[in-house]
Amino acid sequence: MTALSAYTGDASLRSVQFRREREETWRELEDLLKRIHDKGLSGLSADELATLPHLYRATLSSLSVARAISLDRALVEYLESLVARSYVVVYGSRERARTRIWEFLRWRFPAAVRAGRWHVVLSLLFTLAGAVAAFEMVSADSDTYYMFVDPSLAQGRDPSAPTSELRGQLYDEHDFNHGLTHFASALFNNNSRVGILAFALGFLAGVPTLILLLQNGLMLGAFAALYASRGLSWDLWGWLLPHGVTELLAVILCGGAGFLLAHAIVFPGSEPRVDALRRRGRQAAEIVLGSVVMLFIAGLIEGIFRQTVTSIEARYAVASTTALFWLWYFGWCGRARARLEGAAPWR
Repeated sequence: MTALSAYTGDASLRSVQFRREREETWRELEDLLKRIHDKGLSGLSADELATLPHLYRATLSSLSVARAISLDRALVEYLESLVARSYVVVYGSRERARTRIWEFLRWRFPAAVRAGRWHVVLSLLFTLAGAVAAFEMVSADSDTYYMFVDPSLAQGRDPSAPTSELRGQLYDEHDFNHGLTHFASALFNNNSRVGILAFALGFLAGVPTLILLLQNGLMLGAFAALYASRGLSWDLWGWLLPHGVTELLAVILCGGAGFLLAHAIVFPGSEPRVDALRRRGRQAAEIVLGSVVMLFIAGLIEGIFRQTVTSIEARYAVASTTALFWLWYFGWCGRARARLEGAAPWR
């Protein structure tokens, strides 16, 4: 029996039967809409939010049946109103979510980074200090390489490896593709871990953040010294930078976010420490959220270009393009909107 054939007989009887079978759903939907009107979506539990689209579709089905079997006009108008209000909530909230994501990427994220630029610069300086120190030490004594690079991460890329093998691993030569995949994945996982921890441990006065950034820089400098000693610097950076520009920048931004937390705790200024931490914490969270997106982008670049681009010139072209893009993005993107919006909420 179809939904339409179930309602036969006198029109008034059909209307009563129709209401009796479906009115509970309408009332439940109407109650949720009223609560949303009074308190917003935050007034609903997770289960109620999940139920909302199902109630909307059930009520829309009721409206279709009511029109098809010519129920009384008052009932049809009631259902039309209920469906229209529900549509705005169900699909309007999705549009608002997309709008919020777009607004975050378009101006809030770069504005947060610009506002915390000195903390980001500090993060960059500690990373560079570690890299330069390790480069000088490994260049002077190759045995110090093992102080900075874990063997599980190096995977045979150490001073004992022949130059031909080190070069082959950069260009997927000599059946090194499988090992290179693991190495790239290990580097990505290491950088992601360092970035998240550098932020999360910032509340400990920034000391763990500083150590993590130094360690990451030391590892990078040791690798650079190893390949430089074999005349492979140009090749190493050509392999690393296409995805590394984005990946390493994301780690540095996370470090800057960690220093923001440390700043609020150690130097809260005239406001209570809790208030300073809350304000700086919101800014730091936006930086880290954007950095996670950057790590995702870096993973895509690494996965695509490592497999398809072997020309060193093309690799540097990709690296230069990404570097220029991030320079524009963090330097200028969203400046006009930020001025129109006034002070950001974390200020």
